[in-house]
Amino acid sequence: MSQNLIVSGQTLLTMDDEQQVIENGAVLIEGDTIAAIGGREELTRRHPGARVLHREHGLVMPGLINTHTHAAMTCFRGLADDLPLMRWLEETIFPREARLSDEIVYLSSLIGLCEMIRSGTTSFCDMYLFSEAVIRATDQAGVRGWLGEVLYDFPSPCYGKLDNGFALMERLLATWRDHPLITITVNPHAVYTCSPELLSRLGRMAADHDALYHVHLSETADEVKTCRDRYGRTPVHHLEDLGLLGPRVLAAHCVVLDPEEIALLARHQVKIAHCPESNMKLASGTAPAVEMLAAGLCLSIGTDGPASNNDHDLFGEMNTMAKVHKLTRMDPTVMSADQVLWAATRGGAEALAADRIIGSLEPGKKADLIVLDLNAPHLVPLYNPVSHLVYAARPDDVVHSVINGRLVMEDRRILSLDEEAVLAGVDEIKRFILSLH
Repeated sequence: MSQNLIVSGQTLLTMDDEQQVIENGAVLIEGDTIAAIGGREELTRRHPGARVLHREHGLVMPGLINTHTHAAMTCFRGLADDLPLMRWLEETIFPREARLSDEIVYLSSLIGLCEMIRSGTTSFCDMYLFSEAVIRATDQAGVRGWLGEVLYDFPSPCYGKLDNGFALMERLLATWRDHPLITITVNPHAVYTCSPELLSRLGRMAADHDALYHVHLSETADEVKTCRDRYGRTPVHHLEDLGLLGPRVLAAHCVVLDPEEIALLARHQVKIAHCPESNMKLASGTAPAVEMLAAGLCLSIGTDGPASNNDHDLFGEMNTMAKVHKLTRMDPTVMSADQVLWAATRGGAEALAADRIIGSLEPGKKADLIVLDLNAPHLVPLYNPVSHLVYAARPDDVVHSVINGRLVMEDRRILSLDEEAVLAGVDEIKRFILSLH
């Protein structure tokens, strides 16, 4: 039997319904589950045999949840900057993706996972090519992942013809059905790369397996125009007409929406992955996130891939999310720190249909948590921990990470992966990418 673990610090931020903040608080972990929360002295007294991981100036909080990324695009980080989305995709990304391999995706995913662990992410939702390699890396890293193969109308460098892609998805859904950390998602790329028949067929697959339907949606004005030209309606109305909108849909970006579409998404309880930094970098626009929240939509946060962001840093993403909407609306009161942190934790859990097991620190939930060290010039004095997390904290403030009860990083040292060996693969990745023309 494994030893119980008590994680404690100066402040415990639960993110529960009551928004409890416990000074000198602690979390008791038994196996993969939170058994109790409370004061450190009381929990250590009641459980003298437990291992205690205490940080004097620590802030203990739920792990961050990244609901839209492409971890393996680490291999393209910095390769094609300062381009609009479709030129970026068609001239740089798609041609190089066509020559990717299982091994490059695996190595690139490991690097991305190291970055996520170091920056406080404990769960992520990813769609990409060679998904079996992404899954293998995620399983090895001990990170909680919602993962699946992206499908398009055209042949894939991973599976070739489309029917092979469906066979791959059926195999993934069967193989990983009962895994404690890996959940398979169904991933049509977008309405401009997937025919109505493909979108609908994947919708049936998602329904049959009760899986998330993860899709890029209304990311740019060009996407909306293309959809109107082809089908006579916007991407949101296109999915509505196909009967595909629903509470298991995770729509990434949603930049170009009108009020009617926001109301339509809310009525169908569609979940949103808001990716402000990628949208800014590609000049796609600013998603109407304030209006989406007002309509009751579940808003979560994604970094998108490292080729369009260029990182997996959710602390930076939270900071940007809070500020960009204040600027675009010229209103400092919108998109509060509380709303942003909620999106990065509870909102992310809800978006992944996992709010019963992750997103807050409560007895009975899975033990996914991180500890930040607040003893730094940019984090003192502490008046409001939520404000600090959104406006001041940085990835390297994260010192410990626990996922599913397993300590995956302690004192900034990753325990689930050999980080030095992972980084040794960078030269191989770079040589391969530079060989592509």
